[in-house]
Amino acid sequence: MAEALLRHHGGRDFEAFSAGTEPGEVRPLTLRVLQEASVDASGARSKSVDELLGQPFDYVITVCDQARDACPVIPGSHRTLHWSMPDPSAAGGTEEQRLAAFRRVFKEIEGRVAQLVATARQASAAEPPTA
Repeated sequence: MAEALLRHHGGRDFEAFSAGTEPGEVRPLTLRVLQEASVDASGARSKSVDELLGQPFDYVITVCDQARDACPVIPGSHRTLHWSMPDPSAAGGTEEQRLAAFRRVFKEIEGRVAQLVATARQASAAEPPTA
């Protein structure tokens, strides 16, 4: 969700990558919630954090406590943020109850991503041009 939302809200100003500590499949309810919000998720696939090691990042963001605890140290100079959120795939109940959990997490991530985009754009605008 976070990768798709950053691409959606950040446009060409941002390059987004997401990965998990235990990659599996992109959850159908994730795709459904993104589609409901008209957020493009084409090309979405589950990736391991190991695939991204060695790449430079401005920000490294974890979105659940388990990921923060299990995530390897990403070398390089970057800001590290942690957004503690429940894992919607762990929600039980009926499909409608599970869908509601995905929608709640989507809204939370969307708010955080929008704030990150605004803050990063402000910081970028305030930086003196490089020669």
